[in-house]
Amino acid sequence: MIILILNCRGFSIHFQLFDWSTRTVLARGDVDRIELGDSFISMEVPGRDPYHLESDCSSFGAAVALILATLTHPLEGPLSRVEQITAVGHRVVHGGERFTSSVPIDGKVIEAVRSVEELAPLHIPPNLAGIEGAMATLPGIPHVAVFDTAFHQAMPLHAYLYPLPWEWYEQHGVRRYGFHGASHCHAARRGAALLGREPALCNLVTIHIGNGISLCAVEGGCSIDTSMGLTPLEGTMMGTRCGSIDPGIPPFMMQEEQLSPRDLDRILNQRSGAAGITGLKLDRSAFLARAIAGDERCLLALEMEAYRLRKHIGGYAAALGRLDAVVFSAASGEGEWLVREKALADMACFGIRLDRERNRTARSVDREERVSADDSPVAVYVIPTDEEMVYAEEVAALLNGQG
Repeated sequence: MIILILNCRGFSIHFQLFDWSTRTVLARGDVDRIELGDSFISMEVPGRDPYHLESDCSSFGAAVALILATLTHPLEGPLSRVEQITAVGHRVVHGGERFTSSVPIDGKVIEAVRSVEELAPLHIPPNLAGIEGAMATLPGIPHVAVFDTAFHQAMPLHAYLYPLPWEWYEQHGVRRYGFHGASHCHAARRGAALLGREPALCNLVTIHIGNGISLCAVEGGCSIDTSMGLTPLEGTMMGTRCGSIDPGIPPFMMQEEQLSPRDLDRILNQRSGAAGITGLKLDRSAFLARAIAGDERCLLALEMEAYRLRKHIGGYAAALGRLDAVVFSAASGEGEWLVREKALADMACFGIRLDRERNRTARSVDREERVSADDSPVAVYVIPTDEEMVYAEEVAALLNGQG
């Protein structure tokens, strides 16, 4: 069974190709700058030199076609023909209350996802564009939607409800959904494995760090609370998103600056967080590098991020009652040591003691490592993010009748 995973984001697609019979990765890569011009594809195939090609992609459909052409390239591709692909798995950020598990994609699923577009305005449009482009290019095989929100469906009512009019929940589905589900699922599984325990016996705080950041309290392998909410805007401070703020700020600023709801939504999602504090829209690695180099605004933004992470970790430790490990999962290893060092400072009262040297030399992009002291009652791990493996597992399970 050959499974292609597509993770469609703002103007890019991250893809990964699995041979599920051997649980091996045949290829992974990215198409960047879709619809922006100067687009290109990069691909890594185990045992070969990295491949890079500049090629115009004016749409997500064109980007999917480029991925397929590259995967079947006579010299560079791992496949000889497109027909070898058995199924395609698609990351979908928001499934609302309707989708509590992965589902085969049809027209009704697409329309249901489109109906929650305003709850994830940065994510749903590229998700749908990628799905429609892939289904048009590969029409004869199953396409499966894997929802970020599904992992958090185990949250109890008291955790996911907001203290708002009950009718808002009944009529409009206003509740906490949570995101980065595949990342938290993988982090929880690996955290339990590194502890040498069954997931059902572990209490963990898992932390997904990228341009978007979220935390999850995991009890017995299940999400019981998470920092993101109705939308991916709630929670801790992020790259361009503000996270949780005083609810009185939006109406106040709308009045002061004569902002429309769409204007405000754009500011909170795209011009806030670290970008708002620094005045710079940097990728994660560049932001951390400037902070480490002493850039005052970047260092301030990092202090703010770490402080908010520390508050969430402490709150989830209280919610869980017993904490066995904190697991950081991130795609960017460079510079993340400083975030962990600041976020976990002075947390010995929670049983968390970092080993400074281990933490500074850890590189989460390519290996799993313990960065806590040997005598720390609560372990701290950093692991490579591997959401695509979770997506592939979901696709395989659904096709095998286990979904």
